[in-house]
Amino acid sequence: MAGSRIKAPTPYQRPTTGYDWSDYDPGEFYDEIISSPGNGRAAARGLVAYIRKMSAKRLISRQQAADLAIKEMGISFTVYSDGENIDRAWPMDIIPRIIALREWKGLEAGLIQRLTALNMFIDDIYNKQQILKDGVVPKELILSSPDFLEACMGAKPPHRVWSHICGSDLVRDGDGTMYVLEDNLRVPSGVSYMLENRAISKRILPQLFENSAIQPVDDYPSQLFEMLASLSPRKSDSPEIVVMTPGVFNSAYFEHAYLAQRMGAELVEGPDLVVDKHDKVHMRTIRGLEQVDVIYRRVNDDFLDPEVFNPDSMLGTAGLFRAWRKGNVGLANAPGSGVADDKIIYTYVPAIIKYYLDQDPLIPNVPSYLCVNKQHQQHVLANLENMVVKPANESGGYGMLIGPASTKKERQEFTALIKKNPRNYMAQPALALSTAPTLCGNSLQPRHLDLRPFVLQGKNHYVTAGGLTRVALRKGSLVVNSSQGGGSKDTWILDTEAN
Repeated sequence: MAGSRIKAPTPYQRPTTGYDWSDYDPGEFYDEIISSPGNGRAAARGLVAYIRKMSAKRLISRQQAADLAIKEMGISFTVYSDGENIDRAWPMDIIPRIIALREWKGLEAGLIQRLTALNMFIDDIYNKQQILKDGVVPKELILSSPDFLEACMGAKPPHRVWSHICGSDLVRDGDGTMYVLEDNLRVPSGVSYMLENRAISKRILPQLFENSAIQPVDDYPSQLFEMLASLSPRKSDSPEIVVMTPGVFNSAYFEHAYLAQRMGAELVEGPDLVVDKHDKVHMRTIRGLEQVDVIYRRVNDDFLDPEVFNPDSMLGTAGLFRAWRKGNVGLANAPGSGVADDKIIYTYVPAIIKYYLDQDPLIPNVPSYLCVNKQHQQHVLANLENMVVKPANESGGYGMLIGPASTKKERQEFTALIKKNPRNYMAQPALALSTAPTLCGNSLQPRHLDLRPFVLQGKNHYVTAGGLTRVALRKGSLVVNSSQGGGSKDTWILDTEAN
């Protein structure tokens, strides 16, 4: 799977050709850019031709310019290592991932379908629980979920929507089929990096934007603001919206500050808010208390309100849950949304879509096995070397077993973990994730990737035109998370039929 090497020009010879795509070999994997040796996929032919004309020196200098821009703009993320918070520059590869608009339209419809059904499911779980009574989803799986919040029973948020911002991760298998790998319905992150990747791409590859019908993503902050405004309990043309952050030491603090600035909203921490005797939320300002209508909260449920959840929390605001229950403030995402974020519940999403919408899923799930099911568990344990095993409530790629890359000792440890707590584990066959050309040193090499589109639901739906493509920068790795060595790419939704 080694990529071909770009031959750097000598100081005395001006190169007439650049990269020879016939040497690029993704092997057995579906490549997002190259369809066969030397040939680009229909939507990517312009990019392939553009790079073919570039010298190694010029291509590498573009990447260096992007890296410098990222540092100058302060685009960073935080990694927790040995008890320390380490800020690192955001890793972006300048070779974009391209999807044809025609294919994207189908994915967009599937994402809206999925979030619509999941919100109906969450609303049902905290109200009538009809899907449990009808036996479509086992009641014990819900009641045993740490993300099922008894305190949310009977709540009816605006539009009966609980998860307003969703990031469902998509992967493409070796035959070109796109699957939903998992849903992120609590506090999904990454959208700021999507926006910054686009801004940098426009600076680094301006000719391609001039000559290609690449769908914009710049309107996401205004769409986010519009969705949040639709949750306001007060009918106003200018509701007071705030972004609630755990603080500067959170790994996604850059994104919290970025989105607040782009929306023209205040960035606040828990102690900046106060709930009065009328159960209304106010923000402390130099002018005194100002009522808050909607909170885009990036604080997890456990720490949101010490009156209801963790009593030791210093990140939340006492009384906030009470104000939300009484309809005096909008919360996005609503508390309790994580009940549908559970990776065990993920396996029931096709049935959930069928139950509420009477439709088949437009985007399929990855085939999955529940370790709480004895037959499934036996199959998983007998085939661990070919499985990806995930805990129900972890994120960021932590706590997983990637079978093909695992050791015998690791498989033995996971066997014991699964047997001890089967409810906490599910497994999927290791997919042959698609690849895309990635600049590694001074050569283009295939690297595995996924895609996180962002879907908004309030009064209406909105889907970003693309999303955040995450790429595993280490050769052969399937782990795309930035905290574990992954990087990112700009995602281009390209209208190949535009004049």
